[in-house]
Amino acid sequence: MPAADFDWDAMAAHLELEADLRADAVTEAGRWLAGLAGDGAVRRVLDVGAGPGVIAGLLAEVFPAAEVVAVDQSAALLERARARSGGRLGTQQADLPEEFDKLGEADLIWSGNAIHHLGDQQAALGALAGRLRPGGLLAVAESGLPARYLPRDFGLGRPGFQARVDAANEDGFATMRAELPDTTEEIEDWPAMLRRAGLRDGGTRTFLVDHPAPLAGPFREYLHTRLVRRHDQLAEALGEEDRATLEVLIDRQEPRGILRRSDAFYLSAMTVHVGRRD
Repeated sequence: MPAADFDWDAMAAHLELEADLRADAVTEAGRWLAGLAGDGAVRRVLDVGAGPGVIAGLLAEVFPAAEVVAVDQSAALLERARARSGGRLGTQQADLPEEFDKLGEADLIWSGNAIHHLGDQQAALGALAGRLRPGGLLAVAESGLPARYLPRDFGLGRPGFQARVDAANEDGFATMRAELPDTTEEIEDWPAMLRRAGLRDGGTRTFLVDHPAPLAGPFREYLHTRLVRRHDQLAEALGEEDRATLEVLIDRQEPRGILRRSDAFYLSAMTVHVGRRD
């Protein structure tokens, strides 16, 4: 699906559950960033591409003395962010990349899985680097490891189903990138890209996202929505057997479906790359 056609507002509840899944990892990453920044150094935090504000809220807990601002292009998602935080978060609507210059300065900028939705990723990093105060940190959560949520052989179809879905999804991601306005091909070496944006290397760390089986009900709903999206986006790219497996997994009444399986889990990894302004 072209990025311009994607309805992020309609995905608000799904985005909240996705961020809730990563809450412990994000909190751990925030504490790492606090250590890199030093005591009292973070007075203003921007979460760029904040969606419904779950991660911005977690950063507000890590940096209680800082002004934390959720930035997104969707007014509806930002309203959810305000309501969820009880007014603790500031919000700023901005159409990126055109309005980077409206964000103001910050001591810490977090952007999680948002830069890849902009055509020129290097230019976006350069624009964000320009918003940092001296000594400030830009933390980019991109890449990591794709999620695993079922055993390799879970009794449906041919073993290795998730690897084949991941491969089809990678092709779909490449198509999405190709259709973005002003898209620019880039070798996604994030530390090198941060250096080209004029920042010093601040380090890279990976944080585990681990929810063992049996998976809690809300996270099963997250997986169900995720698999429905995979079906809608990738069905034509999958073989007949894998399509049939996917249809069983998303069937709400099927005992072998993702909502009813005792072996469903969620395991992934989030990698955070950091650059520091001199």
